[in-house]
Amino acid sequence: MKLIHQLSKETGIPIGTIRFYEKSGLFRGETKKEVTTNKYVYYGNDVVEKLRFIQMAKAVGFTLAEIKEVVDAWYKKQLSQNAKIEVLDRKLVQIEEKIKDLKAVKKQIELCKFNIENEVS
Repeated sequence: MKLIHQLSKETGIPIGTIRFYEKSGLFRGETKKEVTTNKYVYYGNDVVEKLRFIQMAKAVGFTLAEIKEVVDAWYKKQLSQNAKIEVLDRKLVQIEEKIKDLKAVKKQIELCKFNIENEVS
């Protein structure tokens, strides 16, 4: 069991971010029932693994809402291999759509730039 500062040090995630993730419902710490003199929250190794999963998922473009939908099932191995692939395939489709949109925006900007460069003064 780790305190939040230990969790932060081990994962490299700021304490404020860890608290935000916890408030978002991505995981939960626990207090020790036998200790009544403080309200320290402790986190198990499962939280370290979930934080690493969250970091990886964010790095490849998943939103926190998307991560929240699958983190517990993915972590607890409740998602089949096919279900995991479906999650990733949906994300790939979203990325392809973004690329298409960005290419259209780029083309518009290039056209605008061309028109400005070729204006008759």
